This record gives sequence, structure tokens and C-alpha cells, in this order.
Amino acid sequence: MDQFILNNSWILVALAIWTIPWKGLALWKAARNDDKAWFIVLLIVNTLAILELFYIFIFSKRKAK
Repeated sequence: MDQFILNNSWILVALAIWTIPWKGLALWKAARNDDKAWFIVLLIVNTLAILELFYIFIFSKRKAK
């Protein structure tokens, strides 16, 4: 498996290009919504943007004021 990744480093680049914008958007939304726990989890846990997408589209809906 390691040899496969070394021979196909474009996979890592593609995963980074996919993950970084979603992580940035999710962290921005968590900070704006004052969701400290979500911010910390999103910052530490790397799930190839799966958790970030759940947060953005499901959990980050603004709370009623």
C-alpha cells in the first residue's frame, strides 16, 4: 500500500485539494456559530471532508435567536 501511494502521489494532492476547502468552510461556519466543540473536533479529526460536509449541510444551521 505504501508503495502504491509513493508511486501515485497525485492521489495525496487530489485528496488535499478536496479536503482543504471543505475544512476551511466548516471551521469558518463553526467559528461564526460559536460552536467551540465542533471547531475543535473539525480541527483535529481528519475524515477526508466527510465530517466537514455533515457539519456544513446538517449541523451548522443557524439557531433561532
